[in-house]
Amino acid sequence: MGLFDRLKKGLKKTTDILRTDVRDLFKSEGRLVDDQFLDELREKLFKTDMGFDAAEQIIAEVAKNYRARVVTLDEVLATIKNKLLELLAQPDAPLKFAESGPTVIMVCGVNGSGKTTTIAKLTQLLHAQGKKVLLGAGDTFRAAAVEQLTIWSDRIGVPIVKGEPGAHPASVAYRAVEQALKDNADVVIVDTAGRLQTQKNLMAELTKIQDAIRKQIPAAPHEVILVLDATTGQNGISQASKFTEAVNCTGIVLAKLDGTAKGGVVVAIRQQVGLPVKYIGVGEKSEDLSPFSPDQFVEALFDEVVGEPTSSN
Repeated sequence: MGLFDRLKKGLKKTTDILRTDVRDLFKSEGRLVDDQFLDELREKLFKTDMGFDAAEQIIAEVAKNYRARVVTLDEVLATIKNKLLELLAQPDAPLKFAESGPTVIMVCGVNGSGKTTTIAKLTQLLHAQGKKVLLGAGDTFRAAAVEQLTIWSDRIGVPIVKGEPGAHPASVAYRAVEQALKDNADVVIVDTAGRLQTQKNLMAELTKIQDAIRKQIPAAPHEVILVLDATTGQNGISQASKFTEAVNCTGIVLAKLDGTAKGGVVVAIRQQVGLPVKYIGVGEKSEDLSPFSPDQFVEALFDEVVGEPTSSN
């Protein structure tokens, strides 16, 4: 299965809202665009969790183009598609690599966001590109996280630096960077314990981890990636804001898009947080981590939707 097909499959639950829910607003002869129609369309858009502002901008565009006219499903979907492309626009956001020496990527997120699995996928991706990767198991308070990361490191064939249970994660980060410098590694990925954005002491701990990394590489970490669980929808906005405030996140990985109809949350994140979405996770396999392309995302979201026959209810 190619990248686009995996993306399309992963977005199926969100696409179904457009394929079914929006289509059900129409009769075979079309639909008059009036206040009732716009209210019903707004309700469908909210179900994707794209957020109030994005939904209102789409509604305004539909109203501007078609109010008091009878329109087809295709016309409305084309308007939604074009507006989403505009709302999702972002500069190219590839990973930033150090000009010399190891690139340090620090990964953070709340408990259960898919952080460890995302690190494994990113490691596999970089390893396949021929980069020498080292892992730092900084989630020292959860043995299962270290064990899971160790399994992945063995499976992929990359070294891992671990600490004693309960050791300060900053010390693990320090030793991981130290080892990466000795081994001439290209990339070191430092895991951190999951934490709620409201836990001030744990958020402050992230700063200490950064300080430990900078003792050896002052310009590091070169990337601070926040992993968000797409199934949490709008809660991701608060997470992104608080984590960025604490550690100046450089980009987002939106995980578990395949498990939710809330794929529209990527629109809300782009609109309200402003951080670039670097990757999206659309499945459990290592190849299911896709670099985020707004154009490809929207095409996958609407593939086989525009042009389908309208229902006659």
